Amino acid sequence: MPRWDIFCAVIDNYGDIAVTWRLARQLTAEHGIKVRLWVDDLRPLAALCPDADASTGRQTIDGVEIRLWAADFPAVDIADVVIEAFACTIPDSYIAAMAASAVKPRWFNLEYLSAEDWVAGCHRLPSPHPRLSLVKHFFFPGFTAGTGGLLREHDLLDRRHEFQASSAQQAEFWAQLGIASDPAAFKISLFGYENPALAELLQAWIDNPTPICCMLPDSRLTPQVSEFFEAGNTWQRGNLRVHRLPFLDQERYDRLLWACDMNFVRGEDSFVRALWAGRPFVWHIYPQTDNAHHVKLDAFLALYRQGLGSRSAAVLTGFWHSWNQIGTQPLAWQAWQAAYPQIRQHHEAWVSELAKQTDLATNLVKAACNA
Repeated sequence: MPRWDIFCAVIDNYGDIAVTWRLARQLTAEHGIKVRLWVDDLRPLAALCPDADASTGRQTIDGVEIRLWAADFPAVDIADVVIEAFACTIPDSYIAAMAASAVKPRWFNLEYLSAEDWVAGCHRLPSPHPRLSLVKHFFFPGFTAGTGGLLREHDLLDRRHEFQASSAQQAEFWAQLGIASDPAAFKISLFGYENPALAELLQAWIDNPTPICCMLPDSRLTPQVSEFFEAGNTWQRGNLRVHRLPFLDQERYDRLLWACDMNFVRGEDSFVRALWAGRPFVWHIYPQTDNAHHVKLDAFLALYRQGLGSRSAAVLTGFWHSWNQIGTQPLAWQAWQAAYPQIRQHHEAWVSELAKQTDLATNLVKAACNA
């Protein structure tokens, strides 16, 4: 059985560990790989996976061995394939052991997801170590042929379709969350970073002519919503009702995305899962200095709106820009709602085409075998 080591350094959110945990589980379950996941902070993993114990430095969940990546790194056997996620710096002692190994491991730097044009040209480029006899290869997730693809379990879309076609499964899910679902309400999940446009959006929902039910899983938006409504865990004003939810593990968060008519997401992991949910969404991209994230957002929009009518494409672009503070235009909620049927039809067709590409985990396995 091949052995892989995945190294993940948690920065300031859940995206890095969310991606690597999904990847580790898929490699184990679908490709028969023995995976050891090294994480420098286990607390975010425990939030994403209820079975994880943040106080235990070594544990096995879903066939994946999870190890605490401590400053005093232990002497361990070197894996056949080594992945450093998102340009984290793996321990010097481990790199030295890699160089001393008679058979050098395959070494990949799993990069952040981007739709920019240069990604395909940099995907799988070699990076020789400056001193040691080792070569690392860049591995870029992406949306087009020539990139590493996106994380997608082999049965993900089948499970999603089954859930969305089953009123019983959806009713059970809402009951588990303690929510009395209103069939007439437009259901929205709201997950993101702090956002100065939030009050404007909430007011538009309050004034909406038809009911809106907003599900608010715990995030950095939660204090803002609480301040807007001033008290309690469930808020109602006008035609808007907001349900405050705890931080959801990955399985329940997927089902929340599937159950809603529209999803606001952030970062990388929830962004990709919202794509596969088959419902229109709005992405709050991770803010970067010098507004470098604006370029990344527009690169994705250039791909995503292909085939969408010009009027709906303009609405989609304007709404995403306003939510990400690009330009000064107000949030045009009524225009978005009017364009929603076209955007939804386009999204479902676009994702169906995207699903024809090979998934990220499979592409990594192929690259490891051919490196």
